[in-house]
Amino acid sequence: MSRLENLYREKVVPKLTKEFGYTNIMAVPRLKKVTLNMGLGEAIQNVKIIDAGIDELSLIAGQRAVVTKARKSIATFKLRLGMPIGCMVTLRRILMYEFLDKLFNVALPRVRDFRGVSDKIFDGRGNCTLGIKEHIIFPEIQYDKVEKVKGLNISIVTSAKSDAEATFLLRELGMPFRN
Repeated sequence: MSRLENLYREKVVPKLTKEFGYTNIMAVPRLKKVTLNMGLGEAIQNVKIIDAGIDELSLIAGQRAVVTKARKSIATFKLRLGMPIGCMVTLRRILMYEFLDKLFNVALPRVRDFRGVSDKIFDGRGNCTLGIKEHIIFPEIQYDKVEKVKGLNISIVTSAKSDAEATFLLRELGMPFRN
């Protein structure tokens, strides 16, 4: 069991139960999955960017990334149906907790001028999406081997019914929110 999962079970579940008055342990919000997405629009001209993106995203996530392909053609971008334009990874269970632990405690503090995560990242149903401009904040990435700095989207899906529950859950797990 990972450190963050142990923290969730021992400390966060009792706090959530007390704060929101859950009578059943199964009603307590939990993390369902984390999705990492890297859009690589430059791959239309240079296909090697996709391979580098897959390798780097796989290093960050600890799980092999899959290629995402264009769903429809867009003539102005010279994009055709089925062309590779990005990569993604879906993390669940232990890999999800390990990644979030690394994100909260190592990667986010390495962002330049980081003052905390905004509380406006929630979608109204307890899920949040976080955009990162530079994927090189993760310790697995070696600066000298990176050809181009890429952006990264991180979606955290929870079973919370509201944004307040999800904010409380993530704050207790260690996500650095702004004051």
